[in-house]
Amino acid sequence: MRNMILQNVSLSTNLKRLRADSGLSQSKVVAQMNLLGSPLDRPAYAKIELGKRNIKVTDLVALQQVYNVDFAEFFKGIKPHE
Repeated sequence: MRNMILQNVSLSTNLKRLRADSGLSQSKVVAQMNLLGSPLDRPAYAKIELGKRNIKVTDLVALQQVYNVDFAEFFKGIKPHE
């Protein structure tokens, strides 16, 4: 798949943490992403948080804007060998 980031456990953990820190539901996160041009729906986002679906780079950019965090937050704790 083009423009996709292959996920590992820490990325999905970080996505859940960022959403919890923001106080947003998955539906509200997806609604904000949709306003930014992402066609992602809530079931697809749930699979990303569960690590069952890869994430598009463009969706990661939208999430960065939704959460208003540095991109490093998505990769916190990820080791090169993970």
